[in-house]
Amino acid sequence: MSRPTAALLQRQFKELTDPKKVSPFHIDLDDDNIFLWNIGMMVFNKESIYHGGYFKGSMKFPPDFPFSPPTFRFTPPLYHPNIYRDGRVCISILHQGGDPTNDEPDNETWSPAQSVESVLISILSLLEDPNVSSPANIDASVELRKNPDAYKRKVLQEVEHSKQNIPEGFVMPDSEAEVFKSNHNRLEIEQLNDDFWSEYDDEDDYEEDDYDHDDDDEVEDDESVQASLMDG
Repeated sequence: MSRPTAALLQRQFKELTDPKKVSPFHIDLDDDNIFLWNIGMMVFNKESIYHGGYFKGSMKFPPDFPFSPPTFRFTPPLYHPNIYRDGRVCISILHQGGDPTNDEPDNETWSPAQSVESVLISILSLLEDPNVSSPANIDASVELRKNPDAYKRKVLQEVEHSKQNIPEGFVMPDSEAEVFKSNHNRLEIEQLNDDFWSEYDDEDDYEEDDYDHDDDDEVEDDESVQASLMDG
């Protein structure tokens, strides 16, 4: 296990699960494993056919995160042009850059500047705005283009079924405005991504012995964690 990577993930997990913030994501750890997250994804756009759904997924992080992308899988899979039948999501942001086997521009593929939150928001956006030109599920892509009403009926059935997955006692926010307030709006997230690396330029090297894994202690600042990752 990479301790700096674990520290970075713990920091982002803490921010995403802050009870004072409203978020379209309900997240917990799988068996207390910081490298494996259980995600509940919600759509609050009342104009969306996915509105009101609660879509479960699993997000797994590699030991060298953020230099390699995580993987994301919907469990159960959703009927969608960009979701494989096993639930994996086909989205450029989760593809490693520099792969000669695909023609995706490097500026659209994975970057270490991405945060977990920006990845989840990209997946959420993909649900509502499918890319039919590069389908993972050809049947869904064809049906969306040629018979959109039938496609919509299948999605609505999945939305209704997904509501059974809402955790007991969990109260879903009821407006899109609530979701992106309190440092969870898209513009702020984009700004965080742009500034992700710049704030670490003048920081000292991270000392592993200074990091305490006790739950009651503060996680080491991102500056120290990222400096260690940069040093390899």
